Amino acid sequence: MSTTGRGSTFTINCSGFDHYGVDPSILNPVFERKAFRPVTDISVPTRVNISFTMSAILDVDEQLQLLSSFLWLEMVWDNPFISWNPAECKGIVKFSIAARNLWLPDIFIVESIDVDKTPKDLILYVSNEGRIKFNKPMKVSSVCNLDIFYFPFDQQNCTLTFRSFLYTVEYMVFGMEKEVWEITDVSREIVQAYGEWELLSMKKATPKMSVGTNLYDQIAFYVTIRRRPSLYIINLLVPSSFLVAIDALSFYLPAESENRAPFKITLLLGYNVFLLVMNDLLPTNGTPLISVYFAVCLSLMVISLLETVFITYLLHLATTQPPPMPRWLQALLLHYIRPRRCCPTVPQRENKDMGPAPTHLPDLKEPAELVGTVSGPREVGSNGCPESTGSQREREAQKQYLVELWVQFTLMMDTLLFRLYLLLLISSVITVIVLWNT
Repeated sequence: MSTTGRGSTFTINCSGFDHYGVDPSILNPVFERKAFRPVTDISVPTRVNISFTMSAILDVDEQLQLLSSFLWLEMVWDNPFISWNPAECKGIVKFSIAARNLWLPDIFIVESIDVDKTPKDLILYVSNEGRIKFNKPMKVSSVCNLDIFYFPFDQQNCTLTFRSFLYTVEYMVFGMEKEVWEITDVSREIVQAYGEWELLSMKKATPKMSVGTNLYDQIAFYVTIRRRPSLYIINLLVPSSFLVAIDALSFYLPAESENRAPFKITLLLGYNVFLLVMNDLLPTNGTPLISVYFAVCLSLMVISLLETVFITYLLHLATTQPPPMPRWLQALLLHYIRPRRCCPTVPQRENKDMGPAPTHLPDLKEPAELVGTVSGPREVGSNGCPESTGSQREREAQKQYLVELWVQFTLMMDTLLFRLYLLLLISSVITVIVLWNT
């Protein structure tokens, strides 16, 4: 075995090799030069081939804009001072050496904000041609521009840039030990085995970094990761959708029922409790689309409650003190219910204030049920005149007809507002789904 340096040659007997190991003393001349870059010509840059495996995505902190990952960094370079003939040295083609005994390239990740906590007592492999392979485990906390608007269906693009801290392009250049697709496939298989995130793709670029008059070589890897949304779909979207669906179905409770408003209030309180309990699952930085979705659902439930209050007020007004109905509203109402009405009730005299004769309206309770039992006209008036009895009957019939019109108007308003509510709900859901799919 021989080690050569510029201006000096060291000849070492292969008797230091045997099947039980290598005599450390035969490499002392190389160990003594570990402080210097291993080249025979100082004008020739050292080429360091880089590869890594992303074995885990530990955390994505949206508030601090950090990506925490675990990498196995592999660096390969040549040391021209080390070489031997395996045929003369017991057939040994490579052996391991403590990394502290040889020169190591000072490669770091530009985006990393944490101190390198790599263990110091690492091992590297040396081949008979002087090729050195060094595997280095790294826990990296790197700055990443995170966009959480599409949470939990978001994809993040982060960059890992490898560069030398001291050596410019005159002294160190970078290459690839493996192709990017190989790095991606191996990393994807490992990362997909567990965790919240999955690795989608990697791309490579080799931009030069200029710092003042110095130019540094570097390799940038653009990593695309995607969140697994199943946890958030089950715990956030499904319960929220169920509550909103139940709120929409509550419109089928009778409008005159006293249970609709309390039921909607209970749903609204339950939805607020749900948001408070699940708040820890939402990102704390920015405004994701899912928060907008929850706000829209909460607003729809409030609108639904206000609609119920309005309909209840109209029914109460119609069945207690119904005001005179404008002629245009009465004509519009009769126009829409005319195709469904049956034969007219007992004919009445034409009245300018009341308009057409009262009709029997379908799907409407009898006025006696809404207003209460109306006292029947007495056989004889207080003055004993039959005309007085007829006038009393006519007034009661007119009031009953007015109640029917107002109740029918209230029910039509309830149906109209329910359809508007459904239209607003469906359009909101479709909008959110389209935005998530983009």
